[in-house]
Amino acid sequence: MDLKELQNSVDSWIKEHGVRYFDVVTNTLLLNEEVGELSRLVARKYGEQSFKDKKDENVIEEKMAEEIGDILFVLTCLTNQMGYSLEKIMQSNLQKKTKRDSKRHKANQKLK
Repeated sequence: MDLKELQNSVDSWIKEHGVRYFDVVTNTLLLNEEVGELSRLVARKYGEQSFKDKKDENVIEEKMAEEIGDILFVLTCLTNQMGYSLEKIMQSNLQKKTKRDSKRHKANQKLK
């Protein structure tokens, strides 16, 4: 699925199952909530925190994938309702990063 198809699929889902988009403020808060949920899982898998329930260790990969999906869904909702194109945003963002960082990271001794 390309980015335009993603935006169209999310829009169709909202219209069929979600009735309408939540307002921008609500979706922004939901985006922060979803990022927090992924962060909690990352802290347990890669960080120093431990799992409260050992059975959660067995499904961490699945849960992290679900949270990434939730983040992308809400971010796509925001993009749609603000009238942006994810494809154009990412093309512009990659151009900006290429112009700004094309030599920076290669010269960074910490990355070698």
